Amino acid sequence: MSETTFMGVPRDSIDWSPIIDFEKCNYCNDCVEFCPHKVFEVRENEEQKLVVKNPNNCVVFCRACGKACGLDAIDFPNKAEVTKKIKETRKAMKENE
Repeated sequence: MSETTFMGVPRDSIDWSPIIDFEKCNYCNDCVEFCPHKVFEVRENEEQKLVVKNPNNCVVFCRACGKACGLDAIDFPNKAEVTKKIKETRKAMKENE
């Protein structure tokens, strides 16, 4: 699991986790096997067999599972936008101290 904060910001307030493109995904589970943080969950007997169960376990700015996906079926939020939001949150937290 990742840390509870990232750059001084609570991890659960940072929108960073994999986004699965089910149009491309063939449920090979390479991402599940690759990720040591238990971000994904495989569900049997359901239409959507792969889910991002623990998004806050994803290490902020890590994209390794997406690189492990041979079908390019995993994407992530825009890094620049997430960075901007982290900086805004840090600034607001300092102002509220």
